[in-house]
Amino acid sequence: MFKKLAFLAASIFAVATTTQAFAAESLLERINNHGTITVGTEGTYPPFSYHDESNKLTGYDVEVARAVAEKLGVKVEFKETVWDSMMAGLKAGRFDIVANQVSLTTPERRATFDRSEPYSWSGEVILGRADDTRVSKPEDVKGLKAAQSISSNYGELAVKNHAEIVPVDGLSQSVMLLKQKRADVTFNDGLAVLDFLKKDPNSGLKILWESNDKLGSGFIVNKGNDEALAKISAAVLELQKDGTLKKLGEQFFGRDISAK
Repeated sequence: MFKKLAFLAASIFAVATTTQAFAAESLLERINNHGTITVGTEGTYPPFSYHDESNKLTGYDVEVARAVAEKLGVKVEFKETVWDSMMAGLKAGRFDIVANQVSLTTPERRATFDRSEPYSWSGEVILGRADDTRVSKPEDVKGLKAAQSISSNYGELAVKNHAEIVPVDGLSQSVMLLKQKRADVTFNDGLAVLDFLKKDPNSGLKILWESNDKLGSGFIVNKGNDEALAKISAAVLELQKDGTLKKLGEQFFGRDISAK
């Protein structure tokens, strides 16, 4: 019995030591040692991060992350996380990188996180019912119900324009509320909305407004990872140069979205 207990204690100690060593190893060291990097993503945000018919995690951001990992010679492990806790999870070290269409638009986020070279460009749109003539610009949503993920860039835009926020987890729930007339509009990413409208042309919804400005989205890491981020950015640029990003853009959107 004593020998069994001693073996069990030794095993637990070995696992704990390995876990601590992994936690202590920096992102740069994992890249240089061709180890495993962990990537936070939603898994419920098509066409960027979602599960296909076979339940495989895929999407533009996911496949770009896999392509970058291949360029770097590392393995990638995805950790699916709801958006509202994703950036807090990154800050807490639950994963190394976020790949989820993040643009770092707020001073608070820029003070805490850094972004790689962009791998996609898109602008905001307002989605609403096709018969709604009240909205042609962001200011028109004042007093209207906007279905938004509160902590997202688009939720911030809705708040800025004095909409009444109806909290949701993502675009799918926003669309459902619009169809049910429980919300009037939703601010969201133009590419995601175009993907939805392509898949559901009889939804009764349409783009009411589209921004002329585009934001670049890239991989997000905690500050203090400059060398690791430089390697990730170099891989993104290589993927753009060799046509991989163009191919992925055409696969998910019908066109290259990696150029501004």
